[in-house]
Amino acid sequence: MKAVYFLVAILALTSSIASAYDPSPLQDFCVALNDTKNAVFVNGKLCKDPKVVKAEDFFRHVEPGNTSNPLGAQVTQVFVDQLPGLNTLGISLARIDFAPKGLNPPHTHPRGTEILIVVEGTLYVGFGTSNQDGNRLFTKVLNKGDVFVFPIGLIHFQLNVGYGNAVAIAALSSQNPGTITIANALFKANPSISSEVLTKAFQVDKTIIDYLQKQFWSDNNN
Repeated sequence: MKAVYFLVAILALTSSIASAYDPSPLQDFCVALNDTKNAVFVNGKLCKDPKVVKAEDFFRHVEPGNTSNPLGAQVTQVFVDQLPGLNTLGISLARIDFAPKGLNPPHTHPRGTEILIVVEGTLYVGFGTSNQDGNRLFTKVLNKGDVFVFPIGLIHFQLNVGYGNAVAIAALSSQNPGTITIANALFKANPSISSEVLTKAFQVDKTIIDYLQKQFWSDNNN
């Protein structure tokens, strides 16, 4: 009888485990296709007929990003929309270029963990935990060759604290991890979030919220 109870407990435990990454593919590849003719719908994309897939479907050249924006940083995404061959493979990456003092502002990837390696320069990076974990902040100064991980869904940032330009490469555990820039989501929402909501949430005067909502919030992702 004890063995039966143990088996039931194991089944209950394993059945409650949720996948935290993209589903595993059931074929070699599924190159994303915008054409609906003679295609199969898989993981949110239409799949190209495997007989006409070519090497270019798995290739993309990434140029340095233009950092002449208010944030002084540019994220060049290589997600499934930019590289169709990533479809169903559960991975993607981004190149992040920083001018001196450039910032990739606080943001989150709701569908992917990020691992970042510094290719050039010095970055101050960090992420904050959830309310349940006390909103703890983990930070580190990274130099060339250093690696740092940002857990899935947590707010994180990178700031160039060196004297020259900096470059980092980020790999993510989803073909389409998504990006939510916190300031944009709050103060650039369309339609706007009610001032009553924001003044109460931040416990500041309405004039401050009005000022923030009138600012130009740069989107440094392309």
